[in-house]
Amino acid sequence: MRFVSAGAAQGLVATLAGREGIAIEGSFGAVGAMVEKFRGGEACDVVILTRKQVAELEREGALAAGSAVDLGGVPTAVAVLAGRTAPRVDDGDCLRATLLAADAIYFPDPARATAGIHFAAVLEQLGIAAAVAHRIRNFPNGATAMREMAAASGHPVGCTQATEIIATPGVQLVGPLPAGFDLETVYTAAVNAKAADPEGARRFVALLGAAPHERRAAGFRVP
Repeated sequence: MRFVSAGAAQGLVATLAGREGIAIEGSFGAVGAMVEKFRGGEACDVVILTRKQVAELEREGALAAGSAVDLGGVPTAVAVLAGRTAPRVDDGDCLRATLLAADAIYFPDPARATAGIHFAAVLEQLGIAAAVAHRIRNFPNGATAMREMAAASGHPVGCTQATEIIATPGVQLVGPLPAGFDLETVYTAAVNAKAADPEGARRFVALLGAAPHERRAAGFRVP
């Protein structure tokens, strides 16, 4: 089964595919880059992007009509190295203090990743973007940012989608960004109108929709 998918859903896809014995391949990463890949003609059976992006592609006829299934919302969240005492991030003052105390700040592409775009704006909103600029470590997507952070020493802090933090060994979820700085993104799965295996794709999308426990465990907020 081939995917073009937001990195936020990679852990969930891997878990369910592994349970069902389905081999997966394709691209997982920042949503902006994934939309470019899909529009550029990358072959895939299942597409997982933001609800807004999926709706737009469905209107264009690029996705099979009626195949879209919401997976749930994913909060943009804060991470530290596994085993470390979790800092307070429950309001803007606490978040600012935590980021100023970090010796490196890891987050995804501030131009094409949902969490990266948002967190770059949060740094500006907190008034510390210039102060921490030399400590910023950006990577193409959240999964890569978290893997790189897990290999770091010192006292780094990371920010990306909660699902990517949960899926990465060596880092731990602290909590979502506080009210006033928060962002929750709904991700949606759908079948590519040009899928090589449309029936298999429909079954997998249905499987995703029928797995609320697995989605919650992966970090999705499911109604």
